[in-house]
Amino acid sequence: METVKFSVEAWAPEYGTSMEAVTDSPSEAAVDASIETAPSRWAPVSASPRARLPEKILFTDGVRRVDASVWIEDSQGTVRPAICASYSAGAVRCDRRAEVVAADVRRGLFCFPNHDAIGISTRYAHYPVCSAGGETPEQLALALQLHMGRLEVSVAECAPADLIVVDGPLTGRLNIPGAVGYVKTHHVAYLPPALHAVIGKLAPGQRTPVFMMTASTWSKFSWYLRLPGPPGSHWAGIVRCESNADLEVREVVALADSVTATLPRFASAGHKDPRAPQNLYPIAGLERQLRRRLGDPALLYRGLREAAIGG
Repeated sequence: METVKFSVEAWAPEYGTSMEAVTDSPSEAAVDASIETAPSRWAPVSASPRARLPEKILFTDGVRRVDASVWIEDSQGTVRPAICASYSAGAVRCDRRAEVVAADVRRGLFCFPNHDAIGISTRYAHYPVCSAGGETPEQLALALQLHMGRLEVSVAECAPADLIVVDGPLTGRLNIPGAVGYVKTHHVAYLPPALHAVIGKLAPGQRTPVFMMTASTWSKFSWYLRLPGPPGSHWAGIVRCESNADLEVREVVALADSVTATLPRFASAGHKDPRAPQNLYPIAGLERQLRRRLGDPALLYRGLREAAIGG
């Protein structure tokens, strides 16, 4: 009987997969792979023994939740869709111990900008108006994401640190000094096939050479890194890091070495986190704290239902 050779995604099935059509969705960004070394000489890179290890590391993250989908009627009798949502952002500082140093919770009624809504108040929470670019589900969700992103920027500036690790891409957050974007899920292929093959050759604690990505509205340095974890597919334990393109080449290479030497010690284990090893312990802990601070979803939903009936 013939057998099929396969590997199992380390993430729990309810979280999907860390790699989403990465070979089928090339990026539209222009890539310069010659930043650190010529493409013909690309190979796994181990962190330099002289790599600087940061003493204070700040991990930032944000969470969001739609508490209810609503329909709002304006003074002209026009009814439009909107969402009532809660979102939060925070930061945890690691300097021999982990401490949450910032956490902020906001709520909003996300609706079409020309709407004359004045917000929704319940006995449990207030949802001020937050304008969205439209009224489709995608536009409302994007507005929520943008508001959460702005809140993440504000908390990232709350405490001094030698390294700031921002959960997710840096797009929209490039003005955070010294920040490194930390991308766990891979949606598109940024590198040509020959260079993509180098990612599969990375050993735990190794990275690819640094490359630059340029789109119409942004430029970023980037590199791939493999975290320690159980064996699996070529993409097991792979994350992508980003940094501001304003850095000198020697500075970004030193930063990539520092990150490569630092982040593996925060990698999570499968028996403790369903998104191991990519969901770093400080980020996972912060995410749990922030979700608790959003409040009881059943209670908030009940309050919105009561306010709707009362209105």
